Amino acid sequence: MTEMKSVTEATAVKAPTLPDAQTVTDVKHWTDSLFSFRVSRPASLRFRSGEFVMIGLLGDNGKPLLRAYSIASPAWDEELEFYSIKVQDGPLTSKLQHIKPGDQIILRPKPVGTLVHDALLPGKRIWFFATGTGFAPFASLLREPQTYEDYDEVVITHTCREVADLEYGRQLIEEIRQDELLAELIGEGFADKIRYYPTTTREESPRMGRITDLLKDGTVFADLGIEGGIKPETDRAMVCGSLAFNHDIKAILEEFGLREGANSDPKEFVIEKAFVG
Repeated sequence: MTEMKSVTEATAVKAPTLPDAQTVTDVKHWTDSLFSFRVSRPASLRFRSGEFVMIGLLGDNGKPLLRAYSIASPAWDEELEFYSIKVQDGPLTSKLQHIKPGDQIILRPKPVGTLVHDALLPGKRIWFFATGTGFAPFASLLREPQTYEDYDEVVITHTCREVADLEYGRQLIEEIRQDELLAELIGEGFADKIRYYPTTTREESPRMGRITDLLKDGTVFADLGIEGGIKPETDRAMVCGSLAFNHDIKAILEEFGLREGANSDPKEFVIEKAFVG
């Protein structure tokens, strides 16, 4: 009886249900510092590919500890995907990196963000400039039908320190090229529009260097066979990275004659500023 009573008491004590809780369905660790995960999607959530939401866990004080995370899955997906760094002493990611299927996270279903098609004027070529986990919103937009309806060419650049840090993006591009569902949804041959341009800054790889330097010296355009560089008449751009990266890319785009836009004032390029600082 004593043993039975002990089990009953143990099972009766349950962790409190999280506010705005969603259930983790899948977790994949890419490196010691990067992981992705999928969670259930609130039935009421509507978002535009490229937007972000606030997600998190309860902090040690019992209050929600939330951070802005781009939704890496497209707007039509039945689940939500996120791509994250691991910071061992980070208030949130030190705990978030240990989640597993069946666990719950907090997800505030109020999507916002500037990396959306509505914030850009019509064009013919779209550039996605990303560093590190800044690839996440573009993982969404690369699976968004409107991307291929709006543009004849989709250039995605991804700059990381190590080759392994590129793996999430590399696998995603490969899966997109072979995805029969996307081909049916968007149209056969849509993936031929994708120009994937990964670079590393620390570990040796086929393309070495910061994307900002490779833009300035023309290497990117030579490699991709793009004459005349970036043109405000035809080219559009979205940027997601560190504060310094965003600032440098912005300066380069403005030198090419592009103007920064917003949801309420579409122009030739937009920058996501929610994750810097």
